[in-house]
Parts: sequence; structure tokens; C-alpha cells
Amino acid sequence: MNAHLSAARPVPVSVAPDALADIQAEFSREWLRLCEQAKAGSLPPPADRRFAGEAWAKAGPHLLMVHAYLLSARALNRMVDAAQVSEPLRQRLRFSIMQWIDALSPANFLAFNPDAQQSIIDSAGKVLSAGMANLLADIKRGRITQTDETHFEIGRNVATTAGSVVFQNPLMQVIQYAPLTDKVYRRPLVIVPPNINKYYILDLQPENSFVRHAVEQGHTVFIISWRNPLASDADGVDTATWSDYLDDAVLRALDVAREITGEKQVNALGFCVGGTMLASALALAHARGQEPVASLTLLTSLLDFHDTGVLKVFVDELHAQVREQQFGKGGLMPARDLATTFSFLRPNELVWNYVVNNYLKGQTPPAFDLLFWNADSTNLPGPFFSWYFRNTYLENNLKVPGLAQAADTPIDLTRLEMPAYLFGSREDHIVPWVSAYASTQLLRGPRRFVLGASGHIAGVINPPAKKKRSYWVAPEGASLPGDPNAWLSQAQERPGSWWSDWAEWLSGQGGTRVAARRKLGNARFAPIEAAPGSYVKVRAV
Repeated sequence: MNAHLSAARPVPVSVAPDALADIQAEFSREWLRLCEQAKAGSLPPPADRRFAGEAWAKAGPHLLMVHAYLLSARALNRMVDAAQVSEPLRQRLRFSIMQWIDALSPANFLAFNPDAQQSIIDSAGKVLSAGMANLLADIKRGRITQTDETHFEIGRNVATTAGSVVFQNPLMQVIQYAPLTDKVYRRPLVIVPPNINKYYILDLQPENSFVRHAVEQGHTVFIISWRNPLASDADGVDTATWSDYLDDAVLRALDVAREITGEKQVNALGFCVGGTMLASALALAHARGQEPVASLTLLTSLLDFHDTGVLKVFVDELHAQVREQQFGKGGLMPARDLATTFSFLRPNELVWNYVVNNYLKGQTPPAFDLLFWNADSTNLPGPFFSWYFRNTYLENNLKVPGLAQAADTPIDLTRLEMPAYLFGSREDHIVPWVSAYASTQLLRGPRRFVLGASGHIAGVINPPAKKKRSYWVAPEGASLPGDPNAWLSQAQERPGSWWSDWAEWLSGQGGTRVAARRKLGNARFAPIEAAPGSYVKVRAV
């Protein structure tokens, strides 16, 4: 993110004089009103949770500062809205202004935060000492701590579903999970998670494990556990390309599952970037006359990159060229860069909230498995990232039949005709749901689109037992129009988790039930080590 913003060329920005005058007049009126209320001691507490503490309401000068800050923020945002610029530039301005506004919140500074000051007084200075210790620990760690990481250990209380690693190569391990039912569907399920994070987002703890849920439904489940390449590695993994990942990881994992189970085809699921990789790999297989998959599930995945939401602010030719020159032929895209970028998409929630609580108030963040996973990012081979950035976010080549190539072969997503279950999250800021829906216009087989509540991760990880949230589905026989909002207008909201809907759909793709085999792997693919395996335990440095 920083490389992109520093490389951007300055562009003249102007606001029409009448619009600017209107913004200035409103600012002046509101400022005079706030001053009168402050003089009368009647300033109301702002409707912003950053300033919800009792100490803010009691501190008149601080309260006036907060209202002035919020008033200035509104004025700046109005100026961005009124700027006479192209819409892409407006989005970048809006994003940049958001970063400055959120960073300069009075709550982020000890001198201006009466709530933090009061906590220091109440603790006789212990909070200040604890906050400094937290800050120094995070400086050493190189990132902000978002959860009590000492509470979790991979393989002990996250990523605990029983299974074995049955295959590995320089890019990934394949885990086969042990059955939890006496009978299983004949056709196995292969899961391709995103390689920008660890796979165990789908296997956090037993009560919220998507993997365990699928196994409990009677599916023989395999999952890819991606290798986390390090700068110290000497086997050339840092030169791996997009084609390498499709051939040597995705298609290889499908072959392993087919050979172990003896099935000609598998059911396959891709999540986020894993879905983009999976669909691309299947298009590559189709171009070679191969059909390894009987059904396809895509969770919050992009195939058509026309609308990538807030991530658009990082996408331009200059940024692509910078990354290609930096590591297009070798090297690593650091996990820290990716994690920082995603955190600053929602800075108040994922950055400044922790600055205030961890450093100013000396608190230890509560244990939260999802945030433990969120801090466990992976590095990416530079050539892989460079190809992906240019061909998807920048040029949207995957959408055009034959335009993108893998392994020197043109690929065409419109040739995929297997039944497909497509899921989007309604509040997803990484994969806007309308873009997840756009896959319905590319794939050609029977398609079912389901829209879940919440965001990119919380919308996906929603176990039925929690009885939380809801999802939307269209009536049976309804069409999949090109306009996603036309689809939404006919969709019906159902309470609870979409997992149950997916499980019912997948049961129709699994084939007959057979006796579960307790022995994992086979003669060729003997178990190497117990799940979760060793690759997932390597942390980026």
C-alpha cells in the first residue's frame, strides 16, 4: 500500500466555487452552534463509539474538540464528493482522506483522550506501564496485536479436526480428514482455501469449523494447506508462477483425492482467491480435455474483477509495473504488506481501536480465534502475485474467453458446465457481493447463488448451531438476471446459516453412500504426518 501511494503522481484537484462556498458556510454555521452549546454546557455526546466513555461526556474541552473533529471530517468528505475529478480518482481521494481522518482522531492521542487519562489515574499508573510494554512488544513483533495470541496453538485448539497429510510438494500439503460417520458419500470434497492466509480459517475450533461440519455431513474431505515461503528458503519456491499453482497445487490436489478415493471426479470448493485459482485450474483442465470436478462451490470469490470495491484504490498500471520490477522474476510479496493493506481498509476497527486499547489503556485484547488467524498471514511468490495482480485486478483478463493463459494455454471460464454453488456476503468489503454474483454470468452449468449476511469472513464462518444471521435465496426456478439487484428483489430471506442450504445442495452432488474407510491415504499416498501438518505452522517473518 505504501509503495503505491508514494508512487502515485500528483493530480490537480479542484472544487467548484459555489460548492466550496456552500461547504464553508455550513462549516461556519455548525462551528458557531457548537461554540454556543459549549458555552452553555449543553454539548451532546457524539454518536460515535470512539467517544462513548463517560469521561468524554464530563470533559467539556475534550468534548468540543471531538465535535470540531467530526465537523471537520464531514467537511473534508463533502469536498471530496464535490471535487471535479474522475470517479476512480475520487475513490482514491476518499480512501486517503479516510486514512488521515481516522488517524487524527482525538481518541488516538493520550493528551486528548480523557478516557485513557482516567484509566491511568484509576490504576495509579499501572495502565501506562502496561501500555508501554504492549507497544514495545508490538514494535519487536512488527505488527499490532489484535488478540491474545498466547491462548491459541495450531493443532491444539485451532485446526484440530483429525486427519493426515497424504501428499506434499514445495507449494502445498494435502490433508485428508478422518470420517466421523459410518457411511460417506462416494464422491469426495476437495477444498482450495486462499493462499494469502492459512487454511484453518475453515477449521478454527470444533464449534465453528466448516471442515468438521462437512465431515459430519458424511463427506470425505481433503484440503490444501499452503506452504508459507520464507526468504531463507533455497529451493526456488520464490519463483513459482500462477501456472505452477494451478498445475502443481490445485490440479495436483484434485488428482490425489481422486486416486485415493478411486473416483473419476470430485466435488471442489474454493474460498476467496482459492476460488479464483480453482475455477482457473478447471478451465485449464478443460482446455486439455480433462474434467476432474463434478460440482463447484465458490465462496466470496471473484471471477469477474470489474468491481473490486475499495481495493480499486491500489490498482493501476504504475503499481503493477512497480511490483513486476520488484519481484516479477523472483522474490516474495511479504505477508506484512498484505496484512497491513487489509487492516487499513477498515482502520478504525483493525488499527486504531487496538492502538487506543493496547497502548493508551494498557489492555490485553481478548482471545479471538478469527483474529489469531488474521494475524497469521503468508508470503507469496513474487511471480505468482505479479501475474495475479495484472491479469485480474488490473486487466480483468479472466473474464474474457481465451485472453488469460496458464501453462501457455488460453483458458475460458465460460466452458465450465458443472453444477455450481456461488456464495457472496452482503457486507463484504473485499469481494463485493455484486461481484461474487457476476460469476453467475460466466459459468454455464446449473447455478445456485446464495447471499449471506455480514462480511468477508464472518459471513462465511457462520455455523448453524449459533443460530445467527440469515441468508437470501431466490425461489426455485427463478432466473439469474444480469443485474444482481434484480436477483435480490426476488430473493427470500431465511434465518440462520447458509451452511445447511449448502449441505443439502452438496448432498445431491455426492453420489451414493458407501462404508467409510478408516485408513487414510492409500499405498501410493501414505500418511506423512498428522493434521494439521507442518506447513501451516510456519509463520511469516
